[in-house]
Amino acid sequence: MSKITRPSLKTVLKTSTVAGLAAVMLTSGLPAQISQSFAEAVKAEAPSVPSFANVVDAVSPAVVSVRVQSRVSTSEDESSNFSFDFGGRGLEDLPDDHPLKRFFREFGGPRGDDRAERRPDRRGPRDEGRLRPRGQGSGFFISEDGYLVTNNHVVADGSAFTVILNDGTELDAKLVGKDSRTDLAVLKVDDKRKFTYVSFADDSKVRVGDWVVAVGNPFGLGGTVTAGIVSARGRDIGSGPYDDYLQVDAAVNRGNSGGPTFNLSGEVVGINTAILAPSGGNVGIAFAIPASVAKDVVNDLMKDGTVSRGWLGVQIQPVTKDIADSLGLSEASGALVVEPQAGSPGEKAGIKKGDVVTALNGEPIKDPRDLARKVAALRPGSSADVTLWREGKSQSAKLEIGNLPSDTSDSAQPKDERSEQQPPASDEALAGLGLTVTPSEDGTGVTIASVDPDSDAGDRGLKEGEKIVTVNNQDVKSADDILKVMNNAKKEGRTKALFQIESGEGSRFVALPIDQG
Repeated sequence: MSKITRPSLKTVLKTSTVAGLAAVMLTSGLPAQISQSFAEAVKAEAPSVPSFANVVDAVSPAVVSVRVQSRVSTSEDESSNFSFDFGGRGLEDLPDDHPLKRFFREFGGPRGDDRAERRPDRRGPRDEGRLRPRGQGSGFFISEDGYLVTNNHVVADGSAFTVILNDGTELDAKLVGKDSRTDLAVLKVDDKRKFTYVSFADDSKVRVGDWVVAVGNPFGLGGTVTAGIVSARGRDIGSGPYDDYLQVDAAVNRGNSGGPTFNLSGEVVGINTAILAPSGGNVGIAFAIPASVAKDVVNDLMKDGTVSRGWLGVQIQPVTKDIADSLGLSEASGALVVEPQAGSPGEKAGIKKGDVVTALNGEPIKDPRDLARKVAALRPGSSADVTLWREGKSQSAKLEIGNLPSDTSDSAQPKDERSEQQPPASDEALAGLGLTVTPSEDGTGVTIASVDPDSDAGDRGLKEGEKIVTVNNQDVKSADDILKVMNNAKKEGRTKALFQIESGEGSRFVALPIDQG
């Protein structure tokens, strides 16, 4: 009897595999392909969010980089030449066949007798020096014939300007006009092509929270787009009396200056001009000149190369709550006249120091900045009605608006008051206010001899050496005069008195409490 043995598992698997392959080949005539099955890649439905791509595609050809060059005088250029010390020997001491001497002969190194013989001086008697790069910023076309807008601080002191288009084309431009007060400038490219241009928006419709897109040339990288929202309106950053900036949180950096900020319709709502950068970089607080301001300035620059502004000719400061109380005003608004300028429209109309301008042509004045903007918007030579608060009552004056001189502005910015300190020269004291005063040497007002730093006078910034000229618009020449005026004001029910202070930096008003006098 023969013995039957069972095949091993390994043999069975081999046999089954071979049989399976044979069956496949018999049925199809082709070798079988073994495929593996995997799970599908993850896919998610993205929420619907706004895209700025359409806006960017439309406006990018109108946005340019502005490269600025300035002239370096011949003497300044020559002063930059290097001097060399070759192991204690000058260039002239080196052998004629020395490689360094041959190099400098060929490529114009340190000046010496050898170079002077080989390279004659080509400078003419009227040579103005060579052009050197000075800065770079951004800008944008506002007309198809090549007018473009940028910042004044981008082109200031520049002698030559190059505009770099979105496609890299470089074109020369000339300066049409600039305005330092609003930091705006207009350039013109003379070229036969028609440029893609953008228009200004009606920024009165811009709301805090609206999306905006900033396009520019940060750090010289070329066309760059950032997005954000309008963070605030009407910002005053202390750059001048016409401050009225839009604040945006789009990333704006050095090189973005002069570039546009667009709404989602591709209209310019502002021109990037400044950033708040305590750390030296972008922190999401940028300021743009509103389209409403830029539009009028740009039109004037294109037409005349300069900007005509109305001028009142008075130095003004804000009306604080204390000052309002001292003058009997019901609210702290308007612009307090510190001093009318000699020969100015304000002086000719009878405006006096201590007056408060409360309205212009019937429109209420909120503060000095509001007055400066409203006056500037008036046409020089036109007439205006000014409402004043004087001696506890309202009155009006009619005047002719002047033309703002180039070096004059109705500044409402606080000044850093500094004066030479003078030693105390009198025992007369206004102890309750923290002041010691002495009659002034020139006979006008009294000189502050000392100030208690912990007093009301010290808190309000009064300093030794400054003069008190008037109190409640009445001239004073002694401490007794001051106390007399304050006592009269106290009898009238006032709690504060208005002091006019003069120093080497100018004049200002300060309200001090009466009940402590």
